[in-house]
Formats: sequence, C-alpha cells, structure tokens
Amino acid sequence: MGHGELIKAVDRALTAHGRALLTGPAGAGKTEVVRAVAAAAESRREAVLRLAPEAADQWIPEASAAALLASVPSAALEELSGPQRTAIALLRREADAPRAGRDHIALRLAVVEVLRSLAARQPVLLVLDNAQWLDAESTDLLRFALRLTPPRVRVLVAECVQGAGPVGEPLCGPGVPVVRVPPLGADEVAELLVRHGLPARLAGRIHQASGGNPRLALALGHSLAEAAEARDCSAHHADPLPVSGQAREVARRLLAGASAPCRRTLLLAALAARPTISLLRRAGRPDAEAELAEAERAALVRVGEDGRVEFTAGALPTALAADAGWPERAAGHAALAEAVDDQVQAVRHRALAVDTPDQWLAAEITEAAEVCRRRGQRALAAELGLLAAERTPSWLAGEELARLVTAAEDAGWAGRADLARRATSAVLARDASPADRVRVRLAVIDAAGQALGALDETFACAMAEAAGDPALQAAVQLRIATKHNLSDGDPVRSRDAAARAGALAALGGDQVAEAMALTVRARMGRILGDPGAEAILAEALALPAPEVPLGMRNAPQYLAVRHALFDDSLEDARRQLMVLLPAVQSTGSAEDVFEVLRSLTEVELRSGRCEAASARARRALELTIEAGLSPGPAWYVAAMAEAMGGSFARAAGYARRGIQASQEEHDQVFLSRSLHALGLVELATGEATKAVATLRRVAELEAAQKVVDPSILRWHGELAEALVAADEPGEAAALIDSVRRVAVGLGRTGVVAALDRARGLCLSARGEADAAVHLLETTAQRFDVLQLPLERGRTLLALARVERRRRRRAPARDALRAAAEVFGRAGAVPWAELAREPAQGEAGVATGGPQVSAASTLTEAETRLALLVSRGASNQEAAAKLFLSVKTVEARLTRIYQKLDVRSRAQLAAALNAR
Repeated sequence: MGHGELIKAVDRALTAHGRALLTGPAGAGKTEVVRAVAAAAESRREAVLRLAPEAADQWIPEASAAALLASVPSAALEELSGPQRTAIALLRREADAPRAGRDHIALRLAVVEVLRSLAARQPVLLVLDNAQWLDAESTDLLRFALRLTPPRVRVLVAECVQGAGPVGEPLCGPGVPVVRVPPLGADEVAELLVRHGLPARLAGRIHQASGGNPRLALALGHSLAEAAEARDCSAHHADPLPVSGQAREVARRLLAGASAPCRRTLLLAALAARPTISLLRRAGRPDAEAELAEAERAALVRVGEDGRVEFTAGALPTALAADAGWPERAAGHAALAEAVDDQVQAVRHRALAVDTPDQWLAAEITEAAEVCRRRGQRALAAELGLLAAERTPSWLAGEELARLVTAAEDAGWAGRADLARRATSAVLARDASPADRVRVRLAVIDAAGQALGALDETFACAMAEAAGDPALQAAVQLRIATKHNLSDGDPVRSRDAAARAGALAALGGDQVAEAMALTVRARMGRILGDPGAEAILAEALALPAPEVPLGMRNAPQYLAVRHALFDDSLEDARRQLMVLLPAVQSTGSAEDVFEVLRSLTEVELRSGRCEAASARARRALELTIEAGLSPGPAWYVAAMAEAMGGSFARAAGYARRGIQASQEEHDQVFLSRSLHALGLVELATGEATKAVATLRRVAELEAAQKVVDPSILRWHGELAEALVAADEPGEAAALIDSVRRVAVGLGRTGVVAALDRARGLCLSARGEADAAVHLLETTAQRFDVLQLPLERGRTLLALARVERRRRRRAPARDALRAAAEVFGRAGAVPWAELAREPAQGEAGVATGGPQVSAASTLTEAETRLALLVSRGASNQEAAAKLFLSVKTVEARLTRIYQKLDVRSRAQLAAALNAR
C-alpha cells in the first residue's frame, strides 16, 4: 500500500550502486517491498536468492548461511572443488552441530564461488530480509563473500530500525544507499482499512494511533471492530482504540529495541499530558535526553527543538502504560505530580497515583474540572469528572451522581462518545432521577456527531423519561429534529419536530431551546424553499440567548452566517464567522469549532482565497482527528479545498473517503456533499460520463431529502455541464430550465449565473455559437459583480472552449489568459493549470477538463465514434456498433471534424495518432 515510489527508489539504488539497505520499524511493510523488488527481478529473468532469518536463528551459529546455501541450485554446488563441497555438505547437514572441525575458509570460498558461478549465467539478486536476526557467524561469512562478488550480484538488505542504528550496513559496505520505509498517510490508511473490510470513518484516528504503520493500523482496526462486535454495535469514530491482543503485540515489537532505562523514561512520557525533556528530568530521569535520543533513533518518538516529546504512534504510550504494573504507574504519576507546573495536571497525577476513595481529593479534582471547563478543555473536564466520581466515598452518593452527570455532559460537549457512555452507564446503574437520566442520554446523543442512526433506543428512553417536563421534552425533540435531517434525510419531519420542541420550550420557559427550535425550523424552511424562513430566523435572533449555545448548527447567529453564505454575501458571512471563531474556541466544543472552520473554508473558497481556505480545511481535519469527530464532514471540506486550491487527485481521494464514511454513518447530508465534490473533480478532469453518474446520485439524494432551494448545494450547473460534455444537451437544457425557474423565484442570483454558464455550453452544442458567446461573456461579468472569482474563471474557460470550437483562436486565447489571471490571483492551482495556454499546434481548450491536446475537446461519445471511423469503420458500421442512427453518426462526425479542424478520415486518423 502506498509504496510504489519506494519500490522505484530501491530499484534505482540497486541499479546505481549494486547494494541497497531498506530500513524501517517492524510492521512498516519492508517484506512486501522486498517481495515486489524480487518479483520484478524474476520477471527480468534474474536469479533471486532469498534469505529471511527468524528471531531464534540469531543464536544458532551459521544458521542463516546454511539456509542461504539450501536455496542455491544443486548444479551450482556440483561445480565446486572437493573441500568446498565438503564444507557446504557439513554445514547443510549439521547446522546446529559443534563448529569444531569444519573448514571455515573453504566454506567462505564456497559461498564466493557459488555467487560467481550463478552470476556468470545471469544477473543475481541476493535478498536478505530481517537482517537484524542474522547470527554473528553468518554475518561474518556474508561480509567476506559480498566483498568478493562480481557487479552482476546485487544485494538488497532489509532490517528493522534498532536503537543502536542499522546492523545491515557492514554487510553492504560503506556508503550503501539507505532507503527508509515511510509511514502510510491518512488516505493510504483509509484505503488499507477498506480493502480489509474495516470502517473507513476510523481511518483518521487509526492513522494517528498507528503512526502510519500498516501492521499496527490493521491490528488496531480489527481490535476495534471486535470490541464493537462484543458490544453488539458498530464501531464509533470516537471510541478508544483498544491496544490489546494483536495490536499490543505489534506495539511491543516496536518497543522491543528500547533499553530498560529508555523504557522507564518512555513510560513517564506516556503518563504525562505534555511531556518535555525538562519535565522528565524533574520527574527523576536525569539522562532523559540521551534516552530519548535512543528512542528517536528507533523511530519511537520525535523530540522537537523546544524539547517537546511526541510518540510516533499513539498506541505506543497506551501499550507502555498497559504493560507497566500498578506500582510502577503509581510511582510515575506521583513523580509527575511533583514535577508539572500546571495545577490541574498536578491534581490529575495525584488522583491517578492512588486508588482509594478520598473526599478531599475528589473535591480537588472537581475544582480542577471546573477550571478546565472555563478554559474550554471539555474533554479533560469529562475525564476529571469521572475520576472525581471514582474517588468519591460511597457515603457521598449524591455528590458522586452529580459529578457523573456533569462528566457526561462535558463529554457530550467535547464529542467524546466513550466518556459519555461510561458516565451514562454509571448514572443509569444508580437511583438517578428522570431528569438526570435524560441529561446523560442527551450527552450520548450529542457525542455521537453525525452517527445518530443507531440511537433509536436512546431517543425513545429519553422521551419516556422526560414525560411531564416540557423543557426536557423540548431538548429531546431538538435532537430528534437533527436526526430526521442528518440520518433520515427528511427536512419535513425535522421541521415538525423542531416546531414541537419550540412549543414545549416556550411552555417550559426555556428561551435558549426556543431559539434553537426556531433556528432548526428556519434551516429546514430554507431547504424546502419556504419564503417565510427568513422571518422565522429573525424571530429566533430576537430571543435572548447565550452567545454560543450548545450545538452551533442550531444557533440562530450561526444560521444567519450560513444564509449569508448561500446568498453570496461573503464578506458579511466572513465578518460574523471571525466573531464566532474565538467564542466557540473558548467553549471546548470541538464540533462547534469545526462548524465555524467549515463555513470559513467555504467562504474563503467562494471569495477566491484558496490558500486561506486550505489552511482552514487542514485545521478542520486535524481537529476532527484529534477530537474523534465524525470524519465525513471534514473529508468533504478537505475535498473542496483541494478541488479549488490544491490537487484534483487529492480532492478525489478525500471525496471518496467522505462518501465511504457518510455511508457508514448513514449521514445523508454529507453523503450528497461528498458526492458533489467528487462529481466536480470528475467534470474538471474530463471524465464526463463518470461526472454525470456521480452528480445524478446527488440529484437523487437531494430529491429524496426534499431539497428545493438550489443555493444550498450548487450541483445543478455541474450536472448540466457534465450532460453537455457527455453529448446530452437536451437533458441538460431541461434541467437548467426547471432549476432556473426556482432560482429566479427565490432570488438566487449566483445560482442563476451558474446555470447560465451551463446554458451557454448547451447553446454551443446546438450550434448557436454567437448566442453562447454573448451569454458566457455577460455571465462572466455578472460573476465579477457578485465577487465570485472562481466562478468567473470557470465561465471564462467555458467561453474559451466555445470560441475555439468556432475556430476563433485569438478570442479563445484571450479568454484563457483572463481565466489564468483570475485563477492565479485566487491561488486556484489546479484550475490555473487547466487555463494554461496550449502549446503551438494544440487545438484543445478546456472548460472543465484537462488541457492536453486536440482530441481532449471531444466528448466521450464523440471520441468513441472518432476512433471507430479512424480505424476504417463506415458510417453504417459505426452506427450499428454504437446503436445510433446513420443520421446521428453523420451529425456527430461533422462536429468532430469542426472541433479537430480536419476535413477527411485520413486527417482524423492523423490527429488521433498525434494525440
């Protein structure tokens, strides 16, 4: 997985130097790389000798040498002199017998002669995997033999990284090229999980926990899936990763190279929240710097310039703590409690250093949790709340229950489903009031993020327990409204549930819940095309409410920002978001911070600030992984940022991850968004047929979700453009007309302009070039007035294509240059490449496809016909093979000739061959 370039690097090193050393931690994939290199050598008819010692072999003298000679063809051994044959026979027969009496000089010379004999017939590749397990005698023998082998014997040595440095270098000689196996990226981990039938939505957290080590990533994925199966529910994106079973064994192998003093220092680092070299020194590890340098050589940690210590894989500190005994962990926490300079962390470490109830310690922990709440550290507040409850004596049952309920609510705010479930289970096992039971169930719902589809029982229990309390009923109905929208894709039921929530909130005197219910109604009204949605939002904004209520998506001031974005009032939206951002950062709700970052990304993209948008998208993705949020929305945001300002290939990868995750979590809203991102990329890269299929899925989802307002997710113009490119202008025109009527009626000017760009392409496809040019020119001007630069650039690309089709090269070049200038100012890297002016002799102009050659201007249907005709098919034969009428074939051929500026079938064939 993901090592294609690495394999090429190894081949280059072997070709240039004849030797290569492949290094990396256990489980990094070295063996798979070695196999791939060996298979490539065999396909070139090279002789491949393989040696892969195991851990037990390092204690058996000359065991590896015997194994190597056992793989040599017998014909090569028969050519040896008598003493050499005898030495090999003794070694192969008595590998574990005493070495006394063997002729070691003859044995060394025999290995040299065998390699020379093989090389005389054909090139030889000697592959030595797991070099760290070589016995000392075999190492000496191979070092001697490899110094005397001819250049036709190439050597690839693979070994695990050890704290003391490479052990295979002496075999290959000084200056050997060292190729390190890099960790997999998050996208590659996601693909690895999918290939093994594991949920892709876990990819971000598994990538973080595994450090990109494929063996550890798979072990963690399987452990999490097994734990979920044991609980009889699906694995949640925020569940703790169980470092047990196979996962713990892999982690132990990674840690095996560390010395005992190094492991003691690493354990302290694992127990600390923010380990640094100076903290570890103060905690009793005076040689921490040297011990961490050893760990860094073994690829276990990274030490920053500021002395901060970071484990390369998040599972390593978990494994270290799990393998340490309670006395060792307690002593470590006690030492850290004295060494840390943060009082909250000091209290945490003191609490973890004991395991008995303590009234005063529990009170201290509770105060520390309140400090975390004020700091916006809700996840830490939840952890401390649970710890305080555990340290509360049994005779203070009321205080224990209150601490558990508060911990659950902190976990819900922070999106920590695991902590919310722990606290909720503890509350439900006690004699809690219905109000407390409802509060903790709501915390579980809030922590679930987008994955609300599996919580029907929780919703039902919460509604039953809230009976008789209008304020609690309103809170439950608000969450039900969210579920109807996200999981069920039903804005009508969502609006109705919100209306019930508003009535109950008013009855219970909860103005915050009332404002949030009105907000949900306004949001659903916008989706359904209700012109009264703005009045409902104004009513919500008029109610007194906290600046940032729990659940940013249901806050009226945030919906006002979203409406400004939909209405293309981008500067207004950006100004309001910059006010909200510090406010939500102070609350500790990771989901709220993500919501603001998502909207900021969309605003920056539409405003033509791609670099700023990419930075926001990266932060949103990092936050999603750190906090264990549902990854589908973050992957969608990353896909859009890449599609506009980064790389079409990366955008497609993110979009596919978003599709997978949203399907797994039954999130209909972000499923359609990720599909839209993928369809946009497919359209831009010239894959019209794929784009049509993808965007039709978006249309189906939007129809199923009863979405009326076309300004919320603007897929309509893209689908129309894809239909034109796929030679379906009639269907495109019908789509444009139906959507345009709605957009004009609702006053969605930006949507109307995007539809007019697609209509211009339709006109061109129908042969109405003058009308198409006029419409596209005016549309580009309208986008300029609307201050939507990327949309203007895309319109100029469409204009260039139309001009080129009617053989007006100078206006086409002018349009391309204008588009390139727009994209360049915006930092829209992939679109600027599409607008690159073609080289002399090229005839292609892209509108949303790659700028490569004359043939790239053809639709896929036209390309199929052009290929058939250029290979000698008559019009009748082409019509039969393509299931078309002869008249349609003749009309398409006319268009093909015009596009490629050819006048005969011979010239057509020449044009296609030139491509």
